Amino acid sequence: MSTDTSDTATDDGPSGEAAGELPSRAELAARVEELESELSDVAANQNSKKMSIVATKGTLDMAYPPLILASTAAAFGYEVTVFHTFWGLDILHKERSKKLKLSSVGNPNMPVPNVVGALPGMDRVTTSMMEKRIDDNDTATIEELIETSLDMGVEFQACQMTIELMDYDEDNFYDGVTTGVGAATAIQDMADADIQLLV
Repeated sequence: MSTDTSDTATDDGPSGEAAGELPSRAELAARVEELESELSDVAANQNSKKMSIVATKGTLDMAYPPLILASTAAAFGYEVTVFHTFWGLDILHKERSKKLKLSSVGNPNMPVPNVVGALPGMDRVTTSMMEKRIDDNDTATIEELIETSLDMGVEFQACQMTIELMDYDEDNFYDGVTTGVGAATAIQDMADADIQLLV
């Protein structure tokens, strides 16, 4: 009877686990693809740029700049957040955003003297003039710009303090708007951004 057990070592030879089995070509290709994907994600994160916009005004003429800048930056690959505070919240309100006014007083570019602009009903006149120009020029509406921006990944933030101060109902904001955002969060977002704008 033989007691020699050296033959059992052949089970762990070059083809065995202990010797380290060589991966197949398919396994190598899969691993290379996995590593390339990881590197691509890292590069994308390192190259991504951020833009932070603070929107504080709720007039018709001041609603367009943050929305146009946000959607354009998103189209160029920026990660964009727009923090709406005080009257800027009207831009995110489903009903109020459709009734934004254009003030004829204190606007040096309006073709109306302040004395005339202060007359009752003049804001309605100047707003109608601007709405007609927007329509004639086939410019996107506020609602269309918001929906387009949301589709492009823009994050619209509603200031929690203003929501409480102005007694806004969060359900009246456009779907996709982030509510409950405080000043500290907005400041941190601005600190991390490559571009910061106050509108």
